[in-house]
Order: sequence, then structure tokens, then C-alpha cells
Amino acid sequence: MHTDRARCVRAVQSKDARFDGWFFTAVVTTRIYCRPSCPAVPPKPENMTFYPSAAACQQAGFRACKRCRPDTSPGSPQWNQRADLVARAMRLIADGVVDREGVPGLAARLGYSSRQVERQLLAELGAGPLALARAQRAQTARLLIETTALPMAEIAFAAGFASIRTFNDTVREVFALAPSELRARRPRTPAALTPGVLTLRLPFRAPLNPDNLFGHLAATAVPGVEEWRDGAYRRTLRLPYGHGIVGLTPRPDHIACRLTLSDLRDLPVAISRCRRMLDLDADPVAVDDHLRTDPVLAPLVDKAPGRRVPRTVDEAEFAVRAVLGQQVSTAAARTHAARLVLAHGEPVEDPEGGLTHLFPSPEALAGLDPETLAMPRTRRTTFTTLVTALAEESIHLGMESDWQETRERLLALPGFGPWTVDVIAMRALGDPDAFLPTDLGIRRAAKELGLPSTSAALTARAAAWRPWRAYAVQYLWATDSHPINFLPV
Repeated sequence: MHTDRARCVRAVQSKDARFDGWFFTAVVTTRIYCRPSCPAVPPKPENMTFYPSAAACQQAGFRACKRCRPDTSPGSPQWNQRADLVARAMRLIADGVVDREGVPGLAARLGYSSRQVERQLLAELGAGPLALARAQRAQTARLLIETTALPMAEIAFAAGFASIRTFNDTVREVFALAPSELRARRPRTPAALTPGVLTLRLPFRAPLNPDNLFGHLAATAVPGVEEWRDGAYRRTLRLPYGHGIVGLTPRPDHIACRLTLSDLRDLPVAISRCRRMLDLDADPVAVDDHLRTDPVLAPLVDKAPGRRVPRTVDEAEFAVRAVLGQQVSTAAARTHAARLVLAHGEPVEDPEGGLTHLFPSPEALAGLDPETLAMPRTRRTTFTTLVTALAEESIHLGMESDWQETRERLLALPGFGPWTVDVIAMRALGDPDAFLPTDLGIRRAAKELGLPSTSAALTARAAAWRPWRAYAVQYLWATDSHPINFLPV
């Protein structure tokens, strides 16, 4: 969007928050960059330059605005709605792959050379993978400076910097403040300094309807791994350097996030995965405007706009749970999953009590005795085949996965039909156009709304909803009284 100058100028002059994260405004006279909704008086159009990423602004010598804090804006919705190389690379960079594995590791995961990845990112984002990762490190450093009492040296290495000098120089360059000055500006609230707990605000584009989002996560929560408590969805997290526990509470203008991490280096990964699970980088206005063009969906959208697609923090975990949920009730699927957790999950300590385990890894599940599974023999075969493929990495489920190729690999497994594959594509891989015409809840909604009843006819009718059919599924599901559609009391 940053190439459409007239549209960008209108967004800045109207302070339109819907475009936060889509592009950044650099002011050539002040050498600062802002989000479109910056509360300051808009600069003259001739003094505006537009960039597609914060990293590109930083590379061009601009520093972050102290009023609108553009580094904390929601991410661009493009990276979760596209399946091309750049989108997959951006999802991996947000997950910390460059910091852990370098640019060669990023390229290897994508199946391209480092030069190809660098060229594509520079062409579209104005910054290469190292610059994009550096911008993320700066944002992580700021979060730790402002939300913890940790010494600066610990923050530097937790944020991914190789040295304290690089940390100091980067913070000064990006924010025009020394780390000590940033800490002096933080709010003096008791919650911000709770020992061992990081208290954060996760921004999103309004509107956001939390009912189906948190309702789905709470209704399907696996005991020991997930719970709903005191208005918050809590769960354990398996992370690259350790584990964590997160509590997420919906607020009118943000998601309150409380994180406990065994290793602070996992902070950016934990934030990225929580944002992805809650679909916080979506553009609800664009989605809802498109779905409203269908007279059948329009009343559903108008009644409760801003529905998100509930996703996951662990793609392999969700695939296993999808198999456990084949042809059984939500309660039965939770029971099956809870047994696996107790038998094969990794114990963790929850300071607040309630959560006890990480969900078992594919490697742990690959060694179990199939006869211990209380399910039909054909589904045992489906289960064991899946976990073996995941453990051996003959099938890889990750945010970098090619959606269509992964669908084909899953369909080749015994017991995998269209429903299982598409629910994994929708909630684990993040395909915004995944559709479930054979789902019982979708068929009931179709009958109630006068939509075609057969799978083929309904799929043809839903072609008009593309590329947002996964969001249409949320609105169709919402016509039912199932607990997944309601925010828990």
C-alpha cells in the first residue's frame, strides 16, 4: 500500500487506525517515523515519505515517534493472508528464526537460497532479513526495559543482541533515547514489576469480537494445558529455549497479556505465537465489508462484526487434536487429549496453579503403544501415522508451510479426509480461505439460512466469499448455541 501515495496521505490526515501496520509515515523534516493514526498534527504532504516496514524506516535513518510508538502497532495483515515467499519469511522472522538460525536457516526453511530471500524482502519491504530481525530485537528490548526491573545487560542478551554496546547503540538509534531514559519514562504501576511476570498489551485493529475467539479456545481447552480462569484464557507454551505460561484477557482496545517464561529469550516468539493464535493482525474491516456483499451473511456480520479465526500456538499439537476430535464430541476430544497429556506431557510448574503440563511433542507420542488409545482401530492408525510423520519430519507443519502442498501431504495419510485437512489448514496453518462444507455446524447453519445443503453446492455458493471463507465459517458457526460461540462467564 505504501506505493499509493494519495491513499496513504488520506489515511494519515484522517488518523485512520485501520492502516496501522500496513505502512509507516516518515517525516523528512523531523526525521521521525509514525503510524498512520499518530495523534500529532499531520505533517504537510510534501514532507511525507512512506515505507512498508519499520525496519525500512530505520535503515533510511528515521527514528521512532515517541507519541504514537509505531513499533507497537499491529503487524501487517498481509503476512497472515498470503502464502508466497515474502509472507512466509515474515512469519518466520516474527517467530525469531533469524536470531536462532541466521539468514541461511531462514532460507533453508523456505527452500530458497539466502540471496533469493534477501532480494525478495528488499524489493517488497525495503529491508532484508537482518534489518527486519534487528527491528524486532529493538522492540523486544523496549518491552523488557519498560515492563521489567531486569538489569540492562540481561535485557540486551534476552532481546537477542550479541553485545551490550550493540544493544545501547540500537536503542539510541531507533528510539532516540538511551535505555536508561526509556526506563525512566515507563509507567510506575505495581503490575509492571511483578517478579517473574511480564505484563503486556497486545494491540489489534478494531472491531474485535471476543465471543467466538475466546469461547472456542475455552470450550475446547485441554485440562492441564489450558484453562479459563477469572476472565482469562491461560495455557502452557512450548518455546525454542524453554517453556512459558500465558494468560490472555480481552479488553475493549487491547488484549491484556501476562507471560511467565523460563527463558526471556523466548519473549518475541511467545508474543508472535499468541498474536497468531488470536488472529490479532487481521484486517476485520476488509473481511467484514467483503462478506457483507452476500445478503445471507450481511445480517450475521452486522450483528457481531470483527470475528477472528481462533488458531493455535503449536501446529503439530493442533493436528494431533484434530485427529482426536474426528467424529466425536468436543467433550470426548478433550478427554482423549487430557489422557495423552497426563501420560506423555512434560510437567511444568504454574506459579498460579491450574496448569500442569506441556502438550506432548510428536516425538513423545510416536513411541506410545497404540493399544493404549481408547479409540477405534482405524483412528489409531490415523493417529500413529500422523505422529510418526511429524516426528520424522516427512510432514512439517509450521507457519512457513506451503498451504496447498501441506494439504496434499495430509490427504495422502490414512484417515485424513477434507474436514480434517481443512480444519488444520484453517486453524494451524492459518489459511484465511479454508472452508469446511462437510462440518456438521456449517451444514446446520446452511439449512437454517437457506443455503445449499450438499457439500458441492455449498462450496460453489461460497466461492463469492473468497478469499475470506475461514471467516465466513466463524459467522456461520455463530448461528448455533454451542459453547464455542460464547465468551465464558
